[in-house]
Amino acid sequence: MKTWIKTTLAVAGLLGAGAVAHAQVVAPATKASVHQRRWQAAIDAFAAEDRAHAPEPGGVLFVGSSSIRLWTSLQAQFKDVPVVQRGFGGSRLLDCTEHVKELVVPYRPRLVVLYAGDNDLAEGRSPQDVVASLRTFVEGVRSALPDTRIAYVSIKPSPLRAALMPRVREANELARAYLAGDPQLAYVDVFTAMLDPQGQPRRELFQPDALHLNAQGYALWQAALSSVVK
Repeated sequence: MKTWIKTTLAVAGLLGAGAVAHAQVVAPATKASVHQRRWQAAIDAFAAEDRAHAPEPGGVLFVGSSSIRLWTSLQAQFKDVPVVQRGFGGSRLLDCTEHVKELVVPYRPRLVVLYAGDNDLAEGRSPQDVVASLRTFVEGVRSALPDTRIAYVSIKPSPLRAALMPRVREANELARAYLAGDPQLAYVDVFTAMLDPQGQPRRELFQPDALHLNAQGYALWQAALSSVVK
């Protein structure tokens, strides 16, 4: 009987060890996977819209954060251009980079207009981190669509985030330097025109939340992009 008990305990111990080993194989969700799931509803909504009304390839794709999502007059302001609008509010440049395959590649655009980066800075990422994401975004688009041009809209100076202005300036200058000299890449400077004579954000360009643009702000963006979006 004692021998049988010892054998039973030994087998149970092995099974327990195996169960623990199996449990250890299931790793906890990584930060990257959590962030990817965060935007899955938006990505799924874009896919559903595409199934209902598939955009023609060769258009101009606007992608990025809420400044793109909330641009309700975008199609009217660029009425002579086939525009696809794929902004998802609250997103970072890091998120745009992680979703290039869903956000950009299916549309096969001739031009991508990208606005993102201020949410990255607001969450504590450095200007260097932002431009590293920009570089990865460009490389991701080029690997799938080598003939597609990319225009990056500079990070805007928002009154709500005035404390971030030094980091915004640094990120913009790093982005400008990275994009310079490549005919397929463009840096669109909206930052400078959005400053008052004292070098502070022009509040009249923003909604009451002091973060998102109003019609006057979007008119300024249209003017800045007019020579690129054509």
